[in-house]
Amino acid sequence: MFLLRKPSDEIIRQFISAQRDRSFSYREVGATRSETPPQDYAIDHNRTRLGDGEEVYQRAIASLKEWQQFDLGWLKIVPNDSPLAVGQTVAVQAYTFGFWSLSATRVVYVIDESEPLQRFGFAYGTLPDHVERGEERFTIERLEDDSVWYDIYAFSRPQHPLVRLGFPIARKLQKRFGRGSMEAMRKALAG
Repeated sequence: MFLLRKPSDEIIRQFISAQRDRSFSYREVGATRSETPPQDYAIDHNRTRLGDGEEVYQRAIASLKEWQQFDLGWLKIVPNDSPLAVGQTVAVQAYTFGFWSLSATRVVYVIDESEPLQRFGFAYGTLPDHVERGEERFTIERLEDDSVWYDIYAFSRPQHPLVRLGFPIARKLQKRFGRGSMEAMRKALAG
């Protein structure tokens, strides 16, 4: 959904409500569990070290649960107090090129593992009213050497006609999101 004005809380509520019972917009639901991506999608994989130790790991998990990886100024999750749970529907609100957009997503799965390494995260998938089609996974990992990492893995392709038309620009925005999300997580842990 593209808008000329910033969407009000009521518009956001109505948008999300209309998406709650809709099916995912792609067949490969859950495919980010594997490192083998589905064919015919653009693949993005971004990873950054956040620090070391249990305290960093727990703070990173808290930041992920609060959707801070989306706190980029030009983009955020709405409502940002939505619980991180399978089936939770949220919208990605973006402001680019003088337009506002809302894109509907739903949490596909949550990861909470302690063996063989500590890993917490989730993936969300696109719904019919999203500018892209695909899935994105966000994880916090604590490795055997005690290092803590933030990892983003996604596959996508354009869904909205404007995004298909402006595919090179859409790819630049996806790259911008990856860099910004990693920076947002580093800032969340530094503050």
